[in-house]
Amino acid sequence: MKAIQDAYLVAATRTPVGKRMGTLRNVRPDDMLAHVLAAVVRKVPDMDPAEIGDVICGCAMPEAEQGMNVARIGLLLAGLPESVPGITINRFCSSGLNAVADAAARIMLGQCDIAIGAGTESMSVMPTMTGNKTSLNPAVFEKDENHGIAYGMGITAETVAHRFAVSREDQDAFALQSHRKAVAAIQAGKFRDEITAYPVRERLPDFKTGQVRLVERIVDTDEGPRADSSIEGLAKLRPAFAAKGSVTAGNSSQMSDGAAAVLLMSEAALKRTGAVPIARFLSFAVAGVPPEVMGMGPVAAIPLACKQAAVDLGDVDWIELNEAFAAQALAVMRQMALDPARVNPLGGAIALGHPLGATGAIRTATVLAAMQRGEARLGMVSMCIGTGMGAAGLFAKV
Repeated sequence: MKAIQDAYLVAATRTPVGKRMGTLRNVRPDDMLAHVLAAVVRKVPDMDPAEIGDVICGCAMPEAEQGMNVARIGLLLAGLPESVPGITINRFCSSGLNAVADAAARIMLGQCDIAIGAGTESMSVMPTMTGNKTSLNPAVFEKDENHGIAYGMGITAETVAHRFAVSREDQDAFALQSHRKAVAAIQAGKFRDEITAYPVRERLPDFKTGQVRLVERIVDTDEGPRADSSIEGLAKLRPAFAAKGSVTAGNSSQMSDGAAAVLLMSEAALKRTGAVPIARFLSFAVAGVPPEVMGMGPVAAIPLACKQAAVDLGDVDWIELNEAFAAQALAVMRQMALDPARVNPLGGAIALGHPLGATGAIRTATVLAAMQRGEARLGMVSMCIGTGMGAAGLFAKV
């Protein structure tokens, strides 16, 4: 279907990303979402928030503290008008990117002139990677063709490493580079403009006085990157998923907490509000692959997104490829012949963390910030998705 109008990405912001059970462990995911929603709206002071046609929020495990349509709850907590609707969507690891794409689609089809695509995820509030209560369909175990659905992500990474000949040494070297790039980016202040600092308030027992004291601190930096990471330290880690495997905690993405929001507008809304666009939304594609090699999803999705936008992949100068695992990221890069210098220039999920359903929106904020610094002209966000899918979105600097 031909678009009625273009969709422009006007503003984006995110929380710092915290480690699971780290600095944001006691922060509710709906509060994180409210924080970034309020912050992204403030970036366009002349916009009437009542004009927002929808808030679409991605969440990979929409239950417990991040259940009950967290999008609607988050926007109300943010103080947005009650007339603004919200919907929560789930496509596992691409949920945040899917939310941005869905917001763009609403605008492109003329259904609204302003929309927000967001994501929130607290892995600290979830007891396992599969949420509070796992209940797989029995057919998953009864039929051989369905076994891939039940594979743990680590096992799929081991399968990818074996099939695509990605060595342990290469995985560890890739992980080390992720940390080095992320640490350098933090030291250079590269993430400063895309992060809205989070004021964490905790009530903790003081055993000496028998009182409960209020502890407040401002979190403004991603918690995952390690300046002390070394190839020797990574080599000492044992395989995490298979006794004789090569995938370790050190060359896998970190379980994390975080949220992000991206504000999109039509050209008419830009004129009404005086907002200056950062980028134009070009395309979004999703594709399926065998579940047992779910990490290869981007290989199927990226060409579709490029075809939709009539863009040559070689012209994309900034690619945020989610590092679910070093084995998976390296296999995708090799299969797609991606220039390593253009992939995750500021580090990826191995260092920066992967708050599942929020990651796509978080990395969109990173691409937009790079465009504002004049470091990117064409940007892409791509990731693999559990149960065997891949997603990719393309943006062009205005």
